[in-house]
Amino acid sequence: MRKNIITLAVLTTLSLSALASDYKAGDIVVRGGLTMVDPNSDKAGVYVEALGGNTPLSIAVDDNTQLGLNVVYFYDRNWAVEVLAATPFTHDVTIYDPQGVSEEIFGTNVDGVTLGEVTHLPPTVSALYYFDNASNFKPYIGLGVNYTIFFDEKFKDTPKSLGFNDLDLDGSFGLSAQVGADYQLNNKWQVNASVRYIDINTEANFKIGDSIKGSADIEVDPMVFSVMLGYKF
Repeated sequence: MRKNIITLAVLTTLSLSALASDYKAGDIVVRGGLTMVDPNSDKAGVYVEALGGNTPLSIAVDDNTQLGLNVVYFYDRNWAVEVLAATPFTHDVTIYDPQGVSEEIFGTNVDGVTLGEVTHLPPTVSALYYFDNASNFKPYIGLGVNYTIFFDEKFKDTPKSLGFNDLDLDGSFGLSAQVGADYQLNNKWQVNASVRYIDINTEANFKIGDSIKGSADIEVDPMVFSVMLGYKF
């Protein structure tokens, strides 16, 4: 009985090893799954010219999860280039006023109010290095360049009723770094997980009424978590 168990274990190990083929030049992997963008939790100070510049007000951006897509092209078994895409991410922007100064300005305290929402796309191109590993588990690291496009910026009804309008966020160039791994289910299918940091900094400009201008320098700098299913061509 013990001999049969040992034999079965050896055969199982050999079977798994047979699935762990290295990537080769020309391989293309297409992945799809869930991607969560979790922005930096630090709050950005709000600058309003008519109020003397810096104010006690601050804003922060929440997280969002969408369908993530990427394509990886292999130059050899170690080096590859990855293009990251996704369906648009939409984030709520919350305003904070711990000192209650907004009540004097607007007649109501806006602390904790959802100020508005912004939508963005963060396409990223990265160079990946896969470590030599004779198993189904294929870890890698990556470094890339990101350009984030913001669009469809808008204030919620309550801030709009207080005079907030004309919200606009600048696009952002930045670097991206990641660690990840593929687990090969067979010669074609794989499960992928990755964590990446993207340097995203933007300036948000807005108006209060017709003439009062405000702005906030927002360091979004999100951690991006992905779990995907991939297919190798």
